[in-house]
Amino acid sequence: MDYDSRAISRRRFLRQSSGLIAALLLNPRAPNSAERPNITKLIPSTGEPLPVIGMGSWLIFDVGSNADERADRAKVLQAFFDNGGTLIDSSPMYGSSEEVIGEGLKSIKNKINLFAATKVWILGKKSGIQQMENSQKFWGVPRFDLMQIHNMLDWETHWETLKEWKAEGRIRYIGITTSHGSRHEALAKAMVKTPFDFVQFTYNLEDRDVEQRLLPLAQERGMAVLINRPFNGGSLFHRVRSKPLPLWASEFDCRNWAQYFLKFIVSHPAVTCAIPATSKVDHMLENMGAVFGRLPDAATRRRMLEYFERL
Repeated sequence: MDYDSRAISRRRFLRQSSGLIAALLLNPRAPNSAERPNITKLIPSTGEPLPVIGMGSWLIFDVGSNADERADRAKVLQAFFDNGGTLIDSSPMYGSSEEVIGEGLKSIKNKINLFAATKVWILGKKSGIQQMENSQKFWGVPRFDLMQIHNMLDWETHWETLKEWKAEGRIRYIGITTSHGSRHEALAKAMVKTPFDFVQFTYNLEDRDVEQRLLPLAQERGMAVLINRPFNGGSLFHRVRSKPLPLWASEFDCRNWAQYFLKFIVSHPAVTCAIPATSKVDHMLENMGAVFGRLPDAATRRRMLEYFERL
């Protein structure tokens, strides 16, 4: 649920890098998943492995009926699957995104491992059921892997429906989300009260509030964690503009700032998957590079944070 279309162009600051870092970035393509296994985390409630980088669709896939834009998004989807991606996250709140995703999926041949995740975002039981059924038609999937209650809206009502749907096999996992810090306390209370399979919230190098309460609580409660806004709406790229990637980033197979930001997030022991969004194939390739190689350990994560804060 993050996007980079309004952020400083990655190409622009990459061109401004020099020497070894520029050489490392000449080919941003992630190794094909058939050549090297990707990094996965286990969903606590089942032990099912999930690649640590997924794909968000907020704003980016809301392109309406524009045929050229829809074709471009299909190319982004193809790059995602070609490089080990499985989890795609959307919501009825995201305008035409679900419809555009569904159309794009029709042209993808290697989508067998698709992990389809969307949300219910409406008041009332009957309206929620209708909205979820509409989402299923838009996506063209037999069932959703994950259905989340978006921004906690009428969450107790939808929880009852989703329990029934899960028992009937209509969905596989139940989640709840927020992207607002003001709802963190309410989310924590819901997590204590209710056995969600997934929770989703914001976490990145500039916004680390969830380290104090929500991440430890998710780990304690055995909930998978999806991270939205991993680039903080693109502001992280503004902050590192013209700044060199540290040479020691190669120690955890990091080739660019996008991978630096993402590997910091997904190396947290409580985080299952980060879901950046992009409309560019080359940016998708950079993002998906974070699903391969090594992850930083606790000491390296502290070093990453210290380096970033000095910029």
